Order: sequence, then structure tokens, then C-alpha cells
Amino acid sequence: MSTQPDAHLLIVDDDERIRGLLQKFLMRHGFWVTAARDAEHARRILSGLEFDMIVLDVMMPGEDGISLTRSLREDITTPILLLTAKNETDDRIAGLEAGADDYLAKPFEPKELLLRINAILRRVPAVDAESETPKFLSLGPIRYDVERGEMWQGTDLVRLTATESQLMKIFSSCPGEPVSRAKLVEDLGRDRGQAQERAVDVQITRLRRKIEQDPKQPRYLQTVRGAGYMLAPD
Repeated sequence: MSTQPDAHLLIVDDDERIRGLLQKFLMRHGFWVTAARDAEHARRILSGLEFDMIVLDVMMPGEDGISLTRSLREDITTPILLLTAKNETDDRIAGLEAGADDYLAKPFEPKELLLRINAILRRVPAVDAESETPKFLSLGPIRYDVERGEMWQGTDLVRLTATESQLMKIFSSCPGEPVSRAKLVEDLGRDRGQAQERAVDVQITRLRRKIEQDPKQPRYLQTVRGAGYMLAPD
């Protein structure tokens, strides 16, 4: 199982034992790991360091993981993986809406955490330069640079989370063609299953807010009944 070389992870968990175990396990697999005991500690670390990814427990004393995720998303696009309680579906959806890239329910196998981390860190392969894909896609006032994976509104760069960037790469490689939810789950490196398909729906809703003038009546990122989602540039 390949690990991203030298990726620096921030683990945020108030349980000292879990923190220590995760730190040891992930370092054994080639990651740099910094640990924080709560949201306040994490903020102090983040004010001075940049990370490739944040693994964040939802249930913490003081500020919880969902509130921290929402707050971090105002400033950074670093991928965030939430650790949630087994049956808290509401936490998962709230976490994704707040801007998390994925979630993992406790208790979990360390190997599964490793798979999730690598799936999020691995980007969807860049679009082949030889293909006929256009360099830019126009979505009304939004312009998407396919090669750079950047979204612009006029002269302003639109901030995309890691998962939103991956979704745009997938859609821009086949504009005008529907992509099924199952295919999106697979291309994002997620486990198959209805829960992950619902998670993709939440990410699509977030992405629409950045693209559409009226996200409830999408013009550019359309739902194709029975077939999935489709990017329909001008």
C-alpha cells in the first residue's frame, strides 16, 4: 500500500491514548505527524505550520470538530478527515456540510484510516494533455482552468476544498456527459455504498454554491435523473 511520501498530518483528538497510537501508527507508515489535544491547541499549531491533511475528532470538550472544520474552511482548503461516533449520521452530514472531505466512524481499523488518508491525498490523475479537453470551461461568470484545476470569478480565485477540486477534475474531463454517483464515489477513492453516495450529494451541493447563481435551480452542474450529475458549460 503506497503512502504519500513525507505528507505532514495534524491529528486532533482529546484522548491521549488514541492520539499516541495514531501518531505511532502513521509515522510507521512514512508520514510526518503532529498531534493536538483540542481545537484551541490545533489552532495554535495551524497558525505557524501548514499541513497536507487534518484528521479531526468530532467529539471534543470545548469546541467540537464540526465547528472547528467550519471555522478552518474560512481560511484554508487543507483536506479534513473527521472521526465520528458509530451511529451519528447527523454528525457526518453536518461535518461534510461544514467542509470536511470525508469521515470515518469510530471504532475503526488503523488500516482503514490509512486507506482513507491515502485516498484523499491522492489526486484524481491529471487530464491527459493530448486529449481534446478544452483549456477553460465557462460556467456563466465562473471560469474553470482545466489544466491548473483553478476556478475564477473575474479576477478572484474561488477557493475549492480538496474534494471539490477532485470533483471538478472528474466533471471537466467529460463535459456534457453524466457521471453516476457510484462512479464519483469510486473516482474519489471512497468505499462503495449508499452512505458514501449521500456524502457525494452533500459535496455536490457545496460545489453548486460556488458555481451556480441559484444553487437550487442548477444550470451548470445538473442532476440527470437516473444517470447522476453532469457539468454543462456554456
